[in-house]
Amino acid sequence: MPATTIAIVAIYIGFALLELWRSNLFAKPEQTRDDGIVEAVSIVVLLGITQPVVLFASAALAGTIAPDYAGALAGLNIFAAIALFLLLDDMMQYWWHRAAHTFPWLYNLHRPHHNARYMSVRLVYRNNLFYYAMMPGIWLSGVLIYLGLGWVYAGYIVVKLAVITGAHSDLPWDRPLYAITWLSPVMWLVERTISTPATHHAHHGRHASDPAVHYKGNYGNLLFFWDILFGTAKITRSYPQSYGVENLPETSLGEQLAWPLFGSIPKERDSGRPVGEGTAQTAA
Repeated sequence: MPATTIAIVAIYIGFALLELWRSNLFAKPEQTRDDGIVEAVSIVVLLGITQPVVLFASAALAGTIAPDYAGALAGLNIFAAIALFLLLDDMMQYWWHRAAHTFPWLYNLHRPHHNARYMSVRLVYRNNLFYYAMMPGIWLSGVLIYLGLGWVYAGYIVVKLAVITGAHSDLPWDRPLYAITWLSPVMWLVERTISTPATHHAHHGRHASDPAVHYKGNYGNLLFFWDILFGTAKITRSYPQSYGVENLPETSLGEQLAWPLFGSIPKERDSGRPVGEGTAQTAA
């Protein structure tokens, strides 16, 4: 097994064991039978099928279009190579995520991620099966691998997984650090650079009336800096009182996993308008 795979599995299992010990990994507040099914199917399909296939397909497509450029960036400075992944993978994922809260059809692919009424490492890869297959960042990462940057991707993806897993966990590792006075300047920088539990939990908050909620923002995955740069950041150092989606009807298991093969675009309960035309908080 490649070292990268071992590291990724170890990080995920490490956070999962912490949740199992501290907050009961398999019995989250308000969870339903469908929650566990969506999460299990999502992670297996993404890691076992979608991501490998997309990376291979994008590299093969790049080889067909530009066969003379295989490995062309292999000697690139490591910092420049990391910058390429941050721009073409992480920043593109920021815009993909932001678009998913703007366009109704795309939100239907992302809504399963927000249906859960809890935070957990279980949510990291929880999305409709078509959501990741269409994600531009994965396709562009495959191109960069074809150009010779696979060695950088191996380390980059481990760091990214560590950050996003920690940001989704219901164990707020940042909370005790905020209370340490001499760490305040460090945490000021950290929370504006990477996603933390406080900033990402705000994105999963259920109610607009909750001052810790920022559903229409805090879209960053590895870097929260994109939210700072593009004006969608909200930093409160507090955590929502509850999680999930308000003002939308229930959705079926089939719709969560395989819309548009099942279900339809949901409407807001209070206005009847398509998602994307609602208020500042209602899902869009």
